[in-house]
Amino acid sequence: MKTEKKTALITGGNSGIGRVTAIKLAMAGFSIILAGRSEKKNKIVVQEINTLVGSNVCEWLLIDLASLSSVKNCANLFLNSKRHLNILINNAGVAGTAGTTSEGFELSFGVNYLGHFLLTNLLLDRLKNTKNSRIITVSSRAHKHAKFIDWDLVTKKTVSFTGIREYAVSKLANILFNRELFRKLNGSNVSSYCLHPGVVDTNIWRELPVFFRPILKFKGMLTPEEGAKTTLYCATKAPHKESGYYYADEKIDLPTNTAQSDALACELWERSLTWTEKYI
Repeated sequence: MKTEKKTALITGGNSGIGRVTAIKLAMAGFSIILAGRSEKKNKIVVQEINTLVGSNVCEWLLIDLASLSSVKNCANLFLNSKRHLNILINNAGVAGTAGTTSEGFELSFGVNYLGHFLLTNLLLDRLKNTKNSRIITVSSRAHKHAKFIDWDLVTKKTVSFTGIREYAVSKLANILFNRELFRKLNGSNVSSYCLHPGVVDTNIWRELPVFFRPILKFKGMLTPEEGAKTTLYCATKAPHKESGYYYADEKIDLPTNTAQSDALACELWERSLTWTEKYI
């Protein structure tokens, strides 16, 4: 009997870290689902992967993480396919942006965190029914600039000029989400990891004011290939016993005290359930 390929679903896989991750996993034998907004951009990578691997192992699903209804539709399309889900990689993100999501959440918070919170919860049963499945959430050391979460501000339009303050809050939320997710998955076959990929030269910074970009270049930026290493480590090598941790440079790292707060992680989870209850 033919063994079904393992499946990885990756958000934001049309460029940067996500694209490299998708290519490497496809070459390792995974079927790849790229979940993203742009059909044109994603189908370029779909064709690239299918040409490289030599078979139709990659496909695209529409998702707009700034719309919870779009997240719901994407999850339904996958669930209706009846496939196993071995790896979910919450990779997509925005930085230096301003605005709100369709439901009125601050844009970075909504895209980087809340959309992924909903997607993960909608796919959780499928992950639980797949042997040794994994959830990987891409965070950032930028979380160190967020000392707390202002619950009023995450439900309003971006207030800072650069959007970097809001980006930091969204990445703090990613780590807190992983922490609480691990607690809820304890005893199951699902592992959960989050990570800092490094400061990577990708188009996530495309909305950042022009005069800030040279500062990032001066600090030294990784290539997407270098930035994808920790994602790939968590996706394929990190031990199940290390589930729940935060990683950098392919090893466990220590986030801030705020990011280690069980109380804050629990509160974020409960608020997020309320915010997304219409779609779960």
